Amino acid sequence: MRVLVIGSGIGGAATAWHLAGLGAEVIVADAARPGTATEAGAGIVSPWTSRWEDALYPLAAAAGRYYREFTAELEGSSFEVVGGMVVSADDAELAQAHERLTSRAAVAPEIGEVRRLDPAQARELFPALAPGLGAVHLAGAGRVDGHLLRRALLAAAERRGAKFVEGEVAFRADGTVASPDGPLEADSVVVAAGAWSRDLLAPLGIDLPVTPHRGQISHFALPGTETAAWPVVLPQTTGHYLLAFGGGRVVAGATREAESGFDYRVTAAGQREVLENALAVAPGLADATLAETRVGFRPGTPDGLPVLGLIRPGLLVSTGFGAGGLTNAPFAGKLVAAIAVGEDPGFDLSPFAPDRF
Repeated sequence: MRVLVIGSGIGGAATAWHLAGLGAEVIVADAARPGTATEAGAGIVSPWTSRWEDALYPLAAAAGRYYREFTAELEGSSFEVVGGMVVSADDAELAQAHERLTSRAAVAPEIGEVRRLDPAQARELFPALAPGLGAVHLAGAGRVDGHLLRRALLAAAERRGAKFVEGEVAFRADGTVASPDGPLEADSVVVAAGAWSRDLLAPLGIDLPVTPHRGQISHFALPGTETAAWPVVLPQTTGHYLLAFGGGRVVAGATREAESGFDYRVTAAGQREVLENALAVAPGLADATLAETRVGFRPGTPDGLPVLGLIRPGLLVSTGFGAGGLTNAPFAGKLVAAIAVGEDPGFDLSPFAPDRF
């Protein structure tokens, strides 16, 4: 069976890898575009700290659990469990976070130990943190470099036999797919083109309401500071975050701009928002070097849920992950790959069905 995957971000790369593992003949087609969400993703893998209570939480929790499984067999995934902290100066907020995480840990042991930290204990783990912030620490939170994970998935898919087509591809009204190499023939097509999925499907008369949500995310350099063991930091109320990688790199973000269109710019207001939120939580970063600010277009949907599964026979989608793509897309890729080859995915995808719109 031949399956064409359009898109090679984390969603497309994961789908291609799983498809190849199921024995499918896989073609991955994509064009280099500025602003792909994977390249600008933070890399936090901690769905249990979210306030999601709708259908997204079961998917995300399963995706967080799945990280341990699939990265164990994927060379160079970059995934590491470093722990995380929900931080706040409000004791009531921390009590609420502690209760939520403790309750979730009862059915999700991968969360690890959940414990309260006073401000001094929190700063021991993340020295740049503001002095007045207490924390709820969970041992199981992880981080991943999206660029490295994508590269590892595509390399592993290629080792399994996947082929690649570079350049713009487009559907024609009759359902065929045009590419720089000529028509691409396949038994099934998976559209995993992120925020560009809507435009891609339009010639087929399909209006998938996936729109670009710009996220601006900044990277700081702290030369001479060992940051590899610093945990993920998640303020309780702002929606912003901090995480660190080795080599003195700290990442802070991110804006959530639903009306941006494909406007690939770092804006003054966006940069201010990121800096103000980062320095309010971690004033110890004030003397860090602002190394770069990345821009990514996250694929958003009207109800905030991804779009997964069949649109019509032989045509599937895996997109609409919003800010949760690096967490959720690898597991979603497994599920969509199963459907593409006619297997039961083993997970209820009805809340994410494309026809719900």
